[in-house]
Amino acid sequence: MARTIEDLRNATARAEQAAQAAGFASLAEATNALLSDDDLARLSEEITRWHEQRLVLAARLDQPDLKNAAAQPPADLEHAVADLEKATTAHSSATAAETQATDRVAAPAVDHVHGLTSGGSLSNRLRMQLESYVLAARLEDVVEAANTRLTRMSHHRFTLVHSDERAARGAKSGLGLKVLDTWNGHQRHTDTLSGGESFYVSLSLALGLADVVTAEAGGQALDTLFIDEGFGTLDDDTLHQVLDSLRDHDRTVGVISHVAEMRRRITQRLHVRKSPVGSTLVHVTDAAE
Repeated sequence: MARTIEDLRNATARAEQAAQAAGFASLAEATNALLSDDDLARLSEEITRWHEQRLVLAARLDQPDLKNAAAQPPADLEHAVADLEKATTAHSSATAAETQATDRVAAPAVDHVHGLTSGGSLSNRLRMQLESYVLAARLEDVVEAANTRLTRMSHHRFTLVHSDERAARGAKSGLGLKVLDTWNGHQRHTDTLSGGESFYVSLSLALGLADVVTAEAGGQALDTLFIDEGFGTLDDDTLHQVLDSLRDHDRTVGVISHVAEMRRRITQRLHVRKSPVGSTLVHVTDAAE
């Protein structure tokens, strides 16, 4: 028994020395630090992974490019920061210059488009405004419709021609009209027409416009058209041609005129009778008063 006790004391003393050598203050502290089998297994796995990762990193560090990089002198961080600041400033200046250049390029482009649409640009050879350009396309349709009547009214002498010549003295271009005179084969300006010729040319344009509006309104007809004066400028033959042309279409045309010949040619008339107490309308259906 005495020997067993002595062995225990010796073992305890050795254990305390081992605990102190391991950095523990006492054997009890070392005993409390003992790990379970599960904890030891987990630590063993972590140690194994650490060794594997160490081998991978060691192999990577052994690559020539990393060895060359490691052999370089240490980086001058202060100098690198200064270079970064300079580069940032240069980049900001370049970005601002690019923005200004883009704005300058955009401004001439806008000015150029505005000049084209307003007719003020040198690139717009005809000085034709965008509005006039659109109206010119419609005017061509009106001229085509008007010529079907003008040919007859003028005894096949006149034909309207759309002109996009540049107008003088700042007038709008693209909406000009000329008259082709088949008697001499030349185009005439409309201001060279006589009073009667101007009247039935204008009348043809009005009727042509009505036809174009009807076509673009889905076939909804302009059933009634009133014409105020102008018939007194026509000779008898032309007056006859004009009235026949007006009768050839499914449209009611009312004419306002004081020409006596009109009374004979138009059977349905409204006469305005003036008196001191006011004016009255008289419906006349015969061919003469």
